[in-house]
Amino acid sequence: MVGQLSHEVEVNVAASEAWELYSSLRLAKLVEEELSSLIEKVEVIEGDGGVGTILKLTFPPGTPGFAGYSEKFTKIDHEKRLKEAEVIEGGYLDIGFTFYRVSFQIIEKGDDSCIIKTTVEYDVKEEAAANASYVTIEPLVKIIEVTKNYLIKTKAAKDAN
Repeated sequence: MVGQLSHEVEVNVAASEAWELYSSLRLAKLVEEELSSLIEKVEVIEGDGGVGTILKLTFPPGTPGFAGYSEKFTKIDHEKRLKEAEVIEGGYLDIGFTFYRVSFQIIEKGDDSCIIKTTVEYDVKEEAAANASYVTIEPLVKIIEVTKNYLIKTKAAKDAN
C-alpha cells in the first residue's frame, strides 16, 4: 500500500534564507532545541549535512508508535531547493513499512516570500496496512511552524540592524 501526505505554508522570508536553514544541519539543531516534546535528541551518526548524512532521531518516552529511527539524506538539490530523507533503520521499518521518505521543498513566491512544502511518501506491506494510520503530517507541520517563526524573527533582527 503506497501513500503520500503533503502540507504547504507560506513564509514571508526570501526562499534563499529558508533554504539556507533547511539545507543544513541547523534545521536538526533547531528542532531538537525548540521541539523537545516531539524529538528528544538528534544525533549525527555520519556526514556533514550533505547527501549521505545519517541522523538518529530519538523520541521522548511515551511517544506512541516507536522510540526513534535513523534517516539518511538521499537528495539535496540546491537548484530546486529540495531535501529528501529516508528512514533506513528502526521506526516505520520495524512496523511493516518498506519505504518512508520525508521531503522539504522551498518554493520561491516573491522576493520576500516563499512556500515551505513538506511531503511524506511511504509504502507499507499489505499485511501491515493498518499501521499506515501511524503516518501523520502533524509533527512536520509543527517543525514548519517553529522554522517559520525562527526565520521571521531572524529576518526582523537583520532588518533592524
